[in-house]
Amino acid sequence: MSDRASSSARGAAPHPEGTRDRLVRAAAAEFNESGFAGTDSNRIARRAGFAPQTFYRWFKDKTAIFIAVYENWERSERATLEQLIAEGAPTERLVDAVLSHHREFRVFRRALRALAIEDPAVRAARTESRRRQIAQIKQWAGRAAINDGDIATGLLQSERLADALVEGEMADLGLGEDSARRALASVIERLLAP
Repeated sequence: MSDRASSSARGAAPHPEGTRDRLVRAAAAEFNESGFAGTDSNRIARRAGFAPQTFYRWFKDKTAIFIAVYENWERSERATLEQLIAEGAPTERLVDAVLSHHREFRVFRRALRALAIEDPAVRAARTESRRRQIAQIKQWAGRAAINDGDIATGLLQSERLADALVEGEMADLGLGEDSARRALASVIERLLAP
């Protein structure tokens, strides 16, 4: 009996999207625990509950699934922020949400920062992500005429501040987080101002 037939006989109909999603979730966990260099496709497949060759039915290589994880990370952050903005949440809650999301994926974001410099495919994916973020910020702010360069500058500032806060860089300087949190809040307010 084929895998598909035996799967159906057990009552679990195969679901191709389910396989891809499981691989991406497993990869997110692996990348966030071990970074990019410390993760391999076999560990990702096994963590998702599949044989290693299943990985290559869905992804060309480790970089391709890394980009898929990054796209999921971006969608998740956008959905969280969109909900808070729709609720009229204060800026401080937006700051908390951004920091929480960055904190949850701290090791992954370290790898993202390095790979965006070293790997052209990851750099291109990050560029496309930022373009989507610029368009989304314009929509949230209701300002189609705002300069993309100004939004990109604010976006880069917010990314760097969030990563620095999550990585404890203020504490390394013997400083509290208040100044950096206020600066992040200011950037977010400026980006979302109507």
